[in-house]
Amino acid sequence: MKPTKMRNSMIYRATMQTRSKQLGSALSKDLRKKYGKRSVRVVEGDNVTILRGEFKGVDGKVAKISTEKSSVAIEGVKKEKTKGDKFDVYIHSSNLVVTSLNTEDKRRVAKLEGRQDKSSQQSQTQQQTKETKATEEKSEKKEDEN
Repeated sequence: MKPTKMRNSMIYRATMQTRSKQLGSALSKDLRKKYGKRSVRVVEGDNVTILRGEFKGVDGKVAKISTEKSSVAIEGVKKEKTKGDKFDVYIHSSNLVVTSLNTEDKRRVAKLEGRQDKSSQQSQTQQQTKETKATEEKSEKKEDEN
């Protein structure tokens, strides 16, 4: 497959799950030190600073997320039409730095800190027990054959 076709399928014809994963943004220096990660997926409620474009230097809270545009609308960042109506300006997530995180989602915080929440721990222990049972059954079969 040609590289252009592959690139287009990854960007323009990507599934919604892939699109949401592409909504990553850099972490501020203090958050990088705290979590040991360079970037994170942007979520509504995060505080961000704009690095590029017309609104460079503006701080605000993420109001809406558009997976189709890979962009984010920030509270207080609006443009005005000629008739006086105001509308949200969407800024690409790569042009943002996350300054503080929305910590309502405990699973997200656990993933950032490198911990595992209870549900993922339970699924891992279940998977490990299945694996050990399978290896035990294989060893029993070998012993029976001998």
